[in-house]
Amino acid sequence: MRTKSLVLIVSLGLGLGLAAITMGSVQAASEQVGEVSTAFRWVGRNDRVVVEAYDDPKVQGVTCYVSRARTGGVKGTVGLAEDRAEASIACRQVAATVQFGAKLPLQEDVFTERMSVLFKRLHIVRLVDPKRNTLVYLTYSDKLVDGSPQNSVTAVPVPASNPIPLK
Repeated sequence: MRTKSLVLIVSLGLGLGLAAITMGSVQAASEQVGEVSTAFRWVGRNDRVVVEAYDDPKVQGVTCYVSRARTGGVKGTVGLAEDRAEASIACRQVAATVQFGAKLPLQEDVFTERMSVLFKRLHIVRLVDPKRNTLVYLTYSDKLVDGSPQNSVTAVPVPASNPIPLK
């Protein structure tokens, strides 16, 4: 009886955790810029590093470029592989001026995208440094049970004549 109760509690917890992850996340809208092959696979796609562009939805004129590993083979081709936790980010001002669509919180999960079938996600978080009038972007991955401390950070300074509006 004890075992059945424990299994039920664990199953319920995993189900609620998965629901919270999928409901509370911002879906990433990325555009692939390019890719390079890193390892040959006999069956399915090769392992590769992809570079994707993410436009910040609340900050017009800022684009983040993220490079990360994508697993190939049969599992990777059908979307069942778990990609590595490593990613690199570089965000840049890509327009003449940076414009804000709304007031920004000091920290916000701007993009998330799945890296495995269920429990692993890539995050891009925007932090505001009001003292320096700078947007700081952090990328990392998490996992339901065990996340990764590997991360990458970049910053986009905004001219002092254009103060970042804060919530």
